[in-house]
Amino acid sequence: MTTTRGPLAGIDELAASLRAMGSQVNLRVIEPAPRAPAAIRAAEEVFRRIEMTCSRFDPTSALMVANAEPDRWHVVPQECYDAIAAAAEAHRVTRGLFDPRCLRTLESWGYDRSLPFASGPVALDTPEAPVPSAPAHAESWRPGLDPAAGAVRLGPDPIDLGGIGKGLAVRAAAAELRDAGAAVLVEAGGDSYLAGRGPEGDGWSVGVEDPQGSEHPVAVLRLADVGCATSSLRLRRWQVDGREVHHLVDPRTGEPARSGLFAVTVVGADPARAEVWSKALLLAGAAEAAALADQHRLAALWIDDEGRLTCSPWMEPLVIWRSEDVD
Repeated sequence: MTTTRGPLAGIDELAASLRAMGSQVNLRVIEPAPRAPAAIRAAEEVFRRIEMTCSRFDPTSALMVANAEPDRWHVVPQECYDAIAAAAEAHRVTRGLFDPRCLRTLESWGYDRSLPFASGPVALDTPEAPVPSAPAHAESWRPGLDPAAGAVRLGPDPIDLGGIGKGLAVRAAAAELRDAGAAVLVEAGGDSYLAGRGPEGDGWSVGVEDPQGSEHPVAVLRLADVGCATSSLRLRRWQVDGREVHHLVDPRTGEPARSGLFAVTVVGADPARAEVWSKALLLAGAAEAAALADQHRLAALWIDDEGRLTCSPWMEPLVIWRSEDVD
């Protein structure tokens, strides 16, 4: 944990960072209150606890113990139960576009461990031919949920809680930091929550990354007291036996999403909901994304594979700048 001077003279900032859930997590409190150090420690513990229970890279995590025998009932920690329940609700609301039953497909592509995406291109040679990918079951996913016992039954397919787990961690960490200072930022990879007036007093300025890899953002948003999530094909992509794949599996085909969209950003009160819809809209493609954003009144923007940027009507008021080379 570090204390620094903020961008404006006289503005103090308390900051901490850690590595959790496959992402760099950054916590910032502007003009910290006396309780800020304890609140930051509690927020850090949120990420560690959710990672410990929901990681698919740890065979001893509660999630992976349940995944090993998905047709059986398992009593799991509250964090894991909440993530599975939230994933089931997201599956229902998005009508199956959000579907965590992609674990076997990802593992068949070699993504059964944390891969070094930040270090450059990743290429894997599997010792055996990959298991042919197949779409998830056509029927809706309805896991067994027993809230009184804290028990779940996933069956028949194992699941991946990475994205929604991270969104829930951002939500819970932001709750720990409530009233810890004049402004608060929780950032974990593509998910964040931004509270208060920001470091310069007029909200938080958030750059939307160019999914084509440029160092310059394609847009800048002005946000306060909202969550923001981005799903993108830029980073978590790799080659397996010469075939290019990425981490967003289309549940309708069992293949890497080929929707014509490269990235989607969604802003909303709940960072976990924003995470779910950023993924669902990317899988849906531009035409359906616009219809879904309209139906659910989502503040969303998306960038297609030709670099065009489109905003929903609810996102437009939040955009304070966009690059000249996109619409």
